[in-house]
This record gives sequence, C-alpha cells and structure tokens, in this order.
Amino acid sequence: MSKKAKFYSPEFKIQAIQLAEQLSSANKAAIDLGVAPASVNRWVQQAKNHAGQGKPAFPGRGVPALTEQEKRIKQLEREVDILRQEREICLDPKMHLTGGVA
Repeated sequence: MSKKAKFYSPEFKIQAIQLAEQLSSANKAAIDLGVAPASVNRWVQQAKNHAGQGKPAFPGRGVPALTEQEKRIKQLEREVDILRQEREICLDPKMHLTGGVA
C-alpha cells in the first residue's frame, strides 16, 4: 500500500512559518497544524535560504523561482532571437529574388 504525498500550497507554508516564529518552535506549529514536524522545519529552512536571494521560497510545482531581473533577461533573450530571425530573412538574397519564397 503506497502512501500518497500531500501537497501544501505556498500560502499554507508561509502561514506555517509565521506560526512557527510566533510559537518559537517549528515542532509546536507542526502539531497545531497537523503537519509533520520535518515538513515545517524544511519550510523554515527554505524560507531562510531564499530570503536573501530575492526569490520566492515556494514558487509552485515545476515553476522556476526567477527574480524580476531574470524574468526580464529571459524576455529580452526571446526578443533578440526573434529579431535575429527577422534580420536573417531580410538579408537572405533568395527571399528578394523569388518574391519571398526561398
């Protein structure tokens, strides 16, 4: 019989961390919330590790934790790729001689 993993929302994790800080104990917070103490301890550590990086500690399933700068860089890289493709089309002599059909 396999045990299904529980999924906790980022909001729940943040509330658990706040409760752990108020109670000065992750174990007490875990008991109050009905969560494994190891989970709350891990969430507290993740929050501490990400606090100085400007990244969210709990970005969600499969979503990379990107700072605003990293998001902007990705957007600009996509735009550069598009502009390069457009430039190649404009510079291709075959495109001009055949009326746009290479």
